[in-house]
Amino acid sequence: MHDFLRYSISAIAAIICFAALSDELSPERKRLLVASFEEVWTTVRDKHYDPTLGGLDWQGVYNQFKPRIDSASSEEEGRNIMNEMLGLLKQTHIGVIPALAYSDMQSSDGSADSHKPGGYTPGIYVRVLNGQAIVFRVEANYPAAKAGVAPGWEILKVNGRTVDSIIKRIEEHYSSSTIKDLMASRAIESLINGHSSEPVEVEFNDGRNAKKLKLERVEPKGDKIAFGNMPSNYFWVETSATKDDIRVIKFNMWLNPEAVVKAFSEIMTDTERAKGFIIDLRGNPGGIGGMAMGAAGWFTNQRGLKLGTMFMRGATINFVVSPRPNATSAPLAVLVDGCSASTSEIFAGGMQDLKRARVFGTHTAGAALPSAFSRLPNGDGFQYVLANYISEGGKPLEGLGLAPDEIVGITQKELLAGKDPIMDKAIAWIKAQ
Repeated sequence: MHDFLRYSISAIAAIICFAALSDELSPERKRLLVASFEEVWTTVRDKHYDPTLGGLDWQGVYNQFKPRIDSASSEEEGRNIMNEMLGLLKQTHIGVIPALAYSDMQSSDGSADSHKPGGYTPGIYVRVLNGQAIVFRVEANYPAAKAGVAPGWEILKVNGRTVDSIIKRIEEHYSSSTIKDLMASRAIESLINGHSSEPVEVEFNDGRNAKKLKLERVEPKGDKIAFGNMPSNYFWVETSATKDDIRVIKFNMWLNPEAVVKAFSEIMTDTERAKGFIIDLRGNPGGIGGMAMGAAGWFTNQRGLKLGTMFMRGATINFVVSPRPNATSAPLAVLVDGCSASTSEIFAGGMQDLKRARVFGTHTAGAALPSAFSRLPNGDGFQYVLANYISEGGKPLEGLGLAPDEIVGITQKELLAGKDPIMDKAIAWIKAQ
């Protein structure tokens, strides 16, 4: 079975953060822009999982937008026209990405001159809470941690640019969308991360006072992984256990199957002693879909179970759980939030439908469509949808997301106090079993 790729919406967030120059088009650049439009339109016509496109008259759409592309006066205007056209499909994982942002994401040389979003970082993870950019997690021993930055701090400015206007624009644009939290968090992180040789100046409010810090950017934690046509990403996995032997596994993306299997193997030793298990998928935007089937198999030895079904053009793929003979029956909790997407939603939703896990946290991103990437004639990137996914409970995840069994939010005050109410709630539930 082919493992379809699900990529974080950071690709789309890059559109927000990397505005292209509006230079007048030369005849050759105009020709390439028009050729790019033709390729985008044709790709959707020929490769979208739904030949009817939900009843959309795609030829009529072509007739509507082609004259506008022909009269476009800049690369940015042409890109906006194509994204407006694709917006008629009302789906995530589809869009035209500026050439600069796409090249940055594709960069895989690991050199100090790479400046792709997420390429180098001071070690800060962000969530947007009540319209504020809040530090959610600080990577130990990274520049931000060494400078004293702590969870709960509000981010006010990045390199002199106020972030509230960015958040407002995203929240207005995605006011009715489940991907709003993911888009906003990724956009702020894209400002903070960047070129390794250029420190980033961030103005914070630590809950009492405003402070301005200049933070170095270093290579992200983990191993650099490339898979198929997906831009390279840094992968890491962590395991831990509470004093009551509740075992926790957390990984930032569904990549590197070998490393994830090894981590699961480690926490599955002496499972009869374990009180329960927690899989923390908060902030995990997805990756290789097939890995969800393997992960589910650690928690059931029953055959014939499915997490859901993928529908492609001319094919249907069942996400059948791969049971292990040494699977555990101990309680399982899965943690999610608005930045959990794609494969993370498939795993959490599937285990929820099978009543094998209890899900804690906040509503997920609702971005579950498998997609692929290609480079357009003008150098821009194009992410397009290949399939649809329906959970085992008969629910689409795309545009709806996953509702946890126990909705538990987190506040700035709790982060400042060093608390994690979502984790605490999951631990309390496991103990009660």
